[in-house]
Amino acid sequence: MQMALTSRIALHGPPTSDPEDFFGSALGVIFPDDVTNQHGDADHSLLYTSPHLPRPLHIALADPHRENDRKLFSHYLWNASLLLAEFVEAGTLRIPLDLGLGRLGPSDFDATGLTCLEVGAGTALPSLMSALLGAKDVVVTDYPSDTVLSTLRKNVKVNAKPENSPSSILAPVTVEGHSWGELDTPFATANRNRFDRVFVCDCLWMPWQHANLHKSIAWFLKDASARAWVIAGFHTGRQKMSGFFEDEVLAEAGLELESIWERDCDGVEREWVWDRGQEDVSERKRWLVVGVLRRRTSSAIEG
Repeated sequence: MQMALTSRIALHGPPTSDPEDFFGSALGVIFPDDVTNQHGDADHSLLYTSPHLPRPLHIALADPHRENDRKLFSHYLWNASLLLAEFVEAGTLRIPLDLGLGRLGPSDFDATGLTCLEVGAGTALPSLMSALLGAKDVVVTDYPSDTVLSTLRKNVKVNAKPENSPSSILAPVTVEGHSWGELDTPFATANRNRFDRVFVCDCLWMPWQHANLHKSIAWFLKDASARAWVIAGFHTGRQKMSGFFEDEVLAEAGLELESIWERDCDGVEREWVWDRGQEDVSERKRWLVVGVLRRRTSSAIEG
């Protein structure tokens, strides 16, 4: 039976004394149908437990003191990262996972032997899973803020160890700063067309950044066989993020959709719909969109 997406996560640290934290942790009891879509705080690390890893991963969260850092919302672990980590695990270890509506099988999320880049990584959970399960090389990026990058480096140092891998083999993992669309930096110029897979988790809530994100994805994808795995929750509203997948704007960056569908926190899938009308806030928090992008084919360009 498919386990709930959030079942692998637990807070780790001292008991909370903040009334707001007490209320937040009680929401699942008060409203049993309500799904938590963001996890953790600066005072508590997270334990991510998988039956396929030798031990839990300890995920630290940034403590953003500056307002600009707080606006990045990288000081939480979001459900999109949980879902991609689960997909990577299933694909790389060949674990059965129903992806029927996406017209993809588990092997389509296989990271074995691939060069992987995560943008807007936050906690870098999908990248860590890739490095532990068989990727060739992993690069983790986020906005070049000292607060954000220091937390990413901490997560890599604590978790990217051979003893955390089922095979005891670990891919090299590096952390770099990258602002979407800024392609003239030493990191961007040195890594153009380098990556087999680009991970994008919950980065679509800023419509004004969609074009820059498209530019970065297209810049870093290696070739026609390379793919970008894009997953985002609907908690900020479908309208804000759906424009990212419009064919015309993807075409401007030389990209196209290979597949797109919706999946909830219990593994239920449904077709992608551009507009579902007025969506209940609690209900839409349960759902995520899964999109697979690739370089635009010549026929698509000509069409």
